[in-house]
Amino acid sequence: MWWWALPAALLVGAAVWGVSAWLLQDLRTVPVAEQVSARIEAVRTALAAGAGVGAAVTLLLAVRRQRHQELATAHTTHDATERRVTELYTKAAEQLGNDQAPVRLAGLYALERLAQDTPGAAPDHCGRDLRVPPHAVAVPAEPDRHEKIRAAQRAARALGPSRSGTDGGRDPQEERQVRLTAQRILIAHLRHDDSPAPHRPWLSRPLDRNPRHWPAIRLDLAGAVLIDFDLSRCRMGTVLVRRATFTGDAYCYRAAFTGYVDFREATFTGNAWFGEVTFTGPADFREAAFTRYADFRDTTFTGHARFDEAVFTGPADFHGAAFTGGAGFDGATGLDDADLREVRVAPAAAEVEWQWPPAWREAPGADGWRTLRLTAKPPAGP
Repeated sequence: MWWWALPAALLVGAAVWGVSAWLLQDLRTVPVAEQVSARIEAVRTALAAGAGVGAAVTLLLAVRRQRHQELATAHTTHDATERRVTELYTKAAEQLGNDQAPVRLAGLYALERLAQDTPGAAPDHCGRDLRVPPHAVAVPAEPDRHEKIRAAQRAARALGPSRSGTDGGRDPQEERQVRLTAQRILIAHLRHDDSPAPHRPWLSRPLDRNPRHWPAIRLDLAGAVLIDFDLSRCRMGTVLVRRATFTGDAYCYRAAFTGYVDFREATFTGNAWFGEVTFTGPADFREAAFTRYADFRDTTFTGHARFDEAVFTGPADFHGAAFTGGAGFDGATGLDDADLREVRVAPAAAEVEWQWPPAWREAPGADGWRTLRLTAKPPAGP
């Protein structure tokens, strides 16, 4: 900071000279004795002004020095914190790769705590743990869709409560508990609590009362094996669950997806509950397999809804659903008896594509909207 010395000295000198010149102007008409006294007083005033300017410069330099020290301290503290976070993250990630279930559970909980200050860490590793299925429950990739469904059902039975058999020394029941723990951690941070706040009825818009909520995260569960997965009332951004296997029932009741949702080639071995769900972005269910009841009652598809080549082997219920951003059901099967009561379809637009199953047809609705009906089946032959 030595370069401040010269400007500071010049500033003080200029202040002394300026004050002196101003005080000594027009002294020629004053008697000599008074001139001497006035000059002495002017010098005193100028020196005082110079001292004031010098004090101000000194104060400014002290403030800058203090600020520089604070920034240096903050930078050092930040670096130390970053190193500590990296160490904790690395240790927890190593725990997730351990063969012992208790060690992996400890890693999951450590990442959950770490993610409170570092969003994104726990979702990624919880998802990684769910994406790596035990060898005993892996679902083979088979070209035949119905055989894939049967393979998924076998995988669901393999994830049952039985403790018989091991895979590389791992206890199937302990592996199941690790998976359920990873699911609970994710769900606890995805659930959006918009229940009315007590004693604050004037709020027109409910607030999120879940302090642990991770809003708008990118959840990657592609290829995961999920057990009775419950995303009901959760609010998420982008969700990637392509080729995931949902064993047991899958619950998404009243969930809100604000980004792209990828359910392509996902297999639902139990009931799939998507009632009153809001899909703001594209909802992609292409080649998904619904083996039992598929519930899409009162579901809103704001973005493009894709169900091309999807397989419905159980009842399909779209009662009260709303399609506003386009739909594709090319090659979807099992929808000839779908429940289409009170389905609403937005008015046709040039940039929006609509493609319905052969058994569905559009009909005029209220307020310019359209609705869907099943085509009349030909009478049975004699």
